[in-house]
Amino acid sequence: SVLCSAILSSYLLGERLNLLGKLGCLLSLVGSTVMVIHAPEDEEVTTLEEMTSKLKEPGFLAYAAILLALCFLLIFCLAPRYGQSNILVYLAICSVIGAFSVSSVKGLGIAIKGFFAGQPVLQHPLTWILVITLVASITTQINYLNKSLDIFNTSLVFPIYYVLFTTIVITTSIILFKEWVTMTVVDIIGTVCGFLTIILGVFLLHAFKDMDVSLGNLPQVLQNEQPAPVTRDDKNILIEVDNSSIAPEDKPKVFMLFT
Repeated sequence: SVLCSAILSSYLLGERLNLLGKLGCLLSLVGSTVMVIHAPEDEEVTTLEEMTSKLKEPGFLAYAAILLALCFLLIFCLAPRYGQSNILVYLAICSVIGAFSVSSVKGLGIAIKGFFAGQPVLQHPLTWILVITLVASITTQINYLNKSLDIFNTSLVFPIYYVLFTTIVITTSIILFKEWVTMTVVDIIGTVCGFLTIILGVFLLHAFKDMDVSLGNLPQVLQNEQPAPVTRDDKNILIEVDNSSIAPEDKPKVFMLFT
């Protein structure tokens, strides 16, 4: 998503993507690959009853309440004021809502498998709750993602959205399915390093987007510029041209008077 959106927006929409931006896309892919390699296995949840018990746990209920409060704060307070100028506002809304959409997809996947296995999943109230939650969350995500794409550069929107969305989804999965129980120290370090690599890639993509950096002009960009001459605005300043510390004592000092 990060790589394709950045490159296609550069060629199809005429948006600028320099060498550092392409390097940032590559780092995002490398970081996500490292995260997938070290990701923990999902806890086995096979029925809607087990999913219901997971969703009713106090830790997840408190986490969901915090996400809902944050989402309402972003939508009703911050979005009208700063949504048009700050790229993080709309993308934060999409990412927070993404926690509910991913959880709903997980539950609906269990419901679909149970349906083909002959279980009465259509009579279970959780199935319809998950359907309503999924429709509402996806609709909200599409709405604010399109608003963000209308205002900001596509090659910036998708990488930042990817980082925020991945962070929320990983946190939700850890709290809902308690995945940290099966993680080793190596997996934890690998996951953190992969995520930091993604953040570094997004930083390169965002911080240097206005620089004209390519393989062709890279030597000129890296070349040190000559210091610009000092312009003196004071018309009545007395400037000593020679440095008295290095000049011989018998050599006369030269002064220039600007009038």
